[in-house]
Amino acid sequence: MKNFYRRGMLIIMFLLAMGLLVILAINQANAAPLSPPIYFNQQEIAGSVTNTSGEALLGVTVLVKNRQYGTTTDANGTYTINATTRDTLVFSFIGYKTQEIALKGRQGLDIVMEEDIASLNEVEINAGYYSVTERERTGNISRVTAEEIENQPVVSPLQALQGRMAGVEITTNAASPGAASTIRIRGVNSLRDEGNFPLYIIDGVPVNSIPLESTSLLGNVGIDPLNNLDINNIESIEVLKDADATAIYGSRGANGVVLITTKKGQKAGTGLEAGFYYGAATVQNRLDLLNTQEYIDVRRRALENDSVEPTERNAYDLLVWDQDQYTDWQKFLFGGTAETANANIAFSGGSDRTSFRLGGSYFTQGTIFPGDYDYRKVTGNLNLNHTSKDNKFQLNLAVNYGVDRNNLVGNVDFNASTIYLAPNAPKIFKEDGSLNWEDWGGAGLKNPLEGYFNNTTTQTDNLISNIGLSYEIITGLRLKSSMGYTYYNSSELREQPRRSYDPSESITNKATHLKADRRSWIVEPQILYNQSFGKLNLEALAGATFQENNSIRESFLSDGYASEALIGNIGAAEKIINAKRDNTDYRYAALFSRLGFNWDRKYYLNLTGRRDGSSRFGPNNRFANFGAIGTAWIFSEEPFIKNNLPFLSFGKLRGSYGTTGNDQIGDYGYLDAYEATRGPGGLYPTGLANPDYSWEINKKLEAGMELGFVQDRFRLSLSRYQNRSSNQLVGYPLPYLTGFTTVQANLPATVENSGWEITFNSININTDKFKWDTSFNLSIPENELVSYPDIEQSSYANTYRVGQPLNISLLYEYTGLDPETGFYTIRDVNEDGRFDYQDRIVIQDRNRNFFGGLNNNLTYRTISLQFLWEFVKQQGFSSGFSAGNIGNSSDAILSSLDGEGPYQQLSQSVAASRAYNYVLSTNFPIHDASYLRLKTLSLAYQLPLKFTNSIGAKNWKLYVRGQNLLTLTDYEGLDPENPYSVAIGNLRTLTGGMHINF
Repeated sequence: MKNFYRRGMLIIMFLLAMGLLVILAINQANAAPLSPPIYFNQQEIAGSVTNTSGEALLGVTVLVKNRQYGTTTDANGTYTINATTRDTLVFSFIGYKTQEIALKGRQGLDIVMEEDIASLNEVEINAGYYSVTERERTGNISRVTAEEIENQPVVSPLQALQGRMAGVEITTNAASPGAASTIRIRGVNSLRDEGNFPLYIIDGVPVNSIPLESTSLLGNVGIDPLNNLDINNIESIEVLKDADATAIYGSRGANGVVLITTKKGQKAGTGLEAGFYYGAATVQNRLDLLNTQEYIDVRRRALENDSVEPTERNAYDLLVWDQDQYTDWQKFLFGGTAETANANIAFSGGSDRTSFRLGGSYFTQGTIFPGDYDYRKVTGNLNLNHTSKDNKFQLNLAVNYGVDRNNLVGNVDFNASTIYLAPNAPKIFKEDGSLNWEDWGGAGLKNPLEGYFNNTTTQTDNLISNIGLSYEIITGLRLKSSMGYTYYNSSELREQPRRSYDPSESITNKATHLKADRRSWIVEPQILYNQSFGKLNLEALAGATFQENNSIRESFLSDGYASEALIGNIGAAEKIINAKRDNTDYRYAALFSRLGFNWDRKYYLNLTGRRDGSSRFGPNNRFANFGAIGTAWIFSEEPFIKNNLPFLSFGKLRGSYGTTGNDQIGDYGYLDAYEATRGPGGLYPTGLANPDYSWEINKKLEAGMELGFVQDRFRLSLSRYQNRSSNQLVGYPLPYLTGFTTVQANLPATVENSGWEITFNSININTDKFKWDTSFNLSIPENELVSYPDIEQSSYANTYRVGQPLNISLLYEYTGLDPETGFYTIRDVNEDGRFDYQDRIVIQDRNRNFFGGLNNNLTYRTISLQFLWEFVKQQGFSSGFSAGNIGNSSDAILSSLDGEGPYQQLSQSVAASRAYNYVLSTNFPIHDASYLRLKTLSLAYQLPLKFTNSIGAKNWKLYVRGQNLLTLTDYEGLDPENPYSVAIGNLRTLTGGMHINF
């Protein structure tokens, strides 16, 4: 705890230091005032800019026509600018019609700007090394903005993308805050799980996307490396999907690219914004299980059917345990309420040349599980931008720093084994709060929450920094350099006190220590050229990348502490065992280029190329070439379209083809590896060299069409893609006689991902008082193992099938209930009297058939409502229908009391248990797991401006927000988002808060 608050103070000191740098920079800028040129009879012109609803517009650009200077409006919509009374002022703002108004002797000018739906096409989109407008992009790029992200009380920004992007599938893996979500952009390309992570870019700096290892409850899914980001500081998230968009990243873009851009300061005046919310999260669903009386009836019937006399050995739940005892184990295990709170503050300001934003936040969330566990994080951020007086030199600085502390349960996993405890089982704890061993031991059992008092504390530090410098040598030719540094440190202590375990066992106080350290730097010099030649516009980019990553992992076990209070103090441990330290270096270098042509803003051609070098390959295969071509035709600009289809306001055809690579494998795999023996002076081999393996190759093909109707009030986008990944990099299994388990190699396998993506946006109503817009996205993905020569002779013969998806289950065929025994039966395909993989003839596709989201935004005067429905079509697995054994079951098996229904006869026999275990590997428990979920709901009220201005505020918003409020599904498990596990993924969260601008 002390370390956490100490690091929180370091963040505050860091912010103060950065703030001092900002003040010095602004003072330096003010030392030489950036005044506009002096013209005859020039004077100060002042005014305000509002929209048709009377709301002040912040950031409107005000220029003096035919002059080289201007200004922007402040948060009150006001501006001042020096001009002559004969000048003309030009007002421009994204989403509004540009206006040119002559002063004609006036010394002040107030204007009202009208919305221009078509101008939304001019919104700039971050494409990585360059920017492009929505209208002119040739690649497939999805984007969400700060308004959509801020509506969600989540820890990681990835969770804010669920249901909002076509082709982007995100699954929440655990209810514990900090757990890594799974993100897949257009499917799974690699046979290896670790080969399917996308590339994360934060303010131009690549961040390692692989989740961090943990010994806590998060061990199965890992820790999300994006946890330390401040959600409130994100301006936008772009996801690059097709070859045209990703090829410029070469080998790093095979699985898509996630670009996160943080907020910048305002260019006029200063502003202070603060926000706070508080709420609670609970589990949104529970299983329908038997109560005590139903459970006892089922157990007694099972014994009767088996003609078995109950004894304290085979029926301790009926003869030893209290028959009137009832515990709702779901309520006990995960029926708690996790309180959550967030506070954030940001100060921004600047002038026409220099702007800054300095912010920080605090977030905390409790747990739904029993115990005093929580997650906390403190973040700080700085963004500084400066442009020289002649507009030739530009400086951009972005720094994000965060510390989080995750205090989670040590090794007690509240999974199916505890969910299905008998409802009349003994209490877990004694009156004094210690674990109850006696009552459980009387039945020959261990307390199911053995290890409850274990505690795992994980603390991480994350620094992401980048500085960009650019200088225009001549008109249209600019030199640029981006330099970034990241540091991620994770320190984890798992305390295992003796009181967590049965006193009859000789277990000592001990602790597990795990530390991970990731450091990287990157330098990317670039040269950019932009020039127009009549109707031809040329954009050229050439650059290089030099990157180095260093990773360190340390782990050991300290044992034999004399007191629980000393656990974790290494000096107090009796012994240190299993100490291990791994240090790996990864170097990456590349040359990249881009040529973009457009003719008359109708015909577009985009060419990208990259040559990559990675230290993960041997000298013979270290370098590879990647590239793409993208093209677009805005056919709505053609005269024959304008004249014959006046309702079509926008029409574009686009296509792309290219290759990206993949080097997401372990380091040094091409070398022989050795480790020291336990005895002195010896080495033994642990890895077999293979200097000949090379890059995975991902070939991407796409065609798309975008349409706009009725002045772009209705927008439709349709994309068809096909990606093929070949030359698969895997750890190829070897026979034991070789002395090694695997060797890194390329397999002759090809994986194809294809599908359709549809997006639709509409502005349904757009009046001064009421506005309503809708967005819709639909993804229909397909995944297939296209080829794998001689797969029958490989180690993957029982894992994959050619012509089927990668994510499949090979199942037995269920053949109904045996009329004699009443037990489940499965088909013995080859009739050899046993069941093995030769009998698994049913192929179950575990992928989603389709998924998407429907979002609506409604605004009436000062009241706004936003809600997002997420939908998924899929199948899933349901268990918990074990009929008759000790342990609870789904109440659906009650039909077996009358000999009806699909479930087998109630029995606790070995034959019945065997039949149940077999049927779990058939198509019998596979059911529809589709769902429709109210993912987000936000209701906000903007307080009247007269009131907010009277207290010195510019605006004040109150809101109530909900997350995962309602799920409509026939799925019988806990969460249909995880339909093949008994996992609690999403919590139902309700928060209330406010946001104030000063």
